[in-house]
Amino acid sequence: MKKAILILTTFFLFQACSPEDDNYGKNPNLVDLNIQLQLNLDLPEYNNLQFPGNSYTTYNNGIKGIVVYNVNNSQYIALELSDPNHPPAECSAMIVEGITAKCQCEDGNEYNIVTGEQTAGEGQYAMKPYRVERRGNMIIVSN
Repeated sequence: MKKAILILTTFFLFQACSPEDDNYGKNPNLVDLNIQLQLNLDLPEYNNLQFPGNSYTTYNNGIKGIVVYNVNNSQYIALELSDPNHPPAECSAMIVEGITAKCQCEDGNEYNIVTGEQTAGEGQYAMKPYRVERRGNMIIVSN
């Protein structure tokens, strides 16, 4: 069962990196910012990222914030926390609860932070992914 989940997660991650995927690359609601976020796993603030299934959320980077999720200690996922299905607004910063990112607007949009796909509400765009690289005890998020 764990292998099946890992294979599905890897498949969705590769789909997120495809340059021909219109749901990721041509979203008119989200601008492309230069992101360079470094997380040192030796610091207590990022301790949860040392264990698979945990995430770290920051609202100081990205458009409305970034969530970083540890899949298996060698694979990490980073996603934008601005709801991709409407322009940035005060309510569009999503809040992470478990593996779900919930929009605070009245549209009821929810997304899975492992795949980036929408799980509730209406819209055509998935969450915007960022590149993630692990170098020793550093997690580097960029675009």
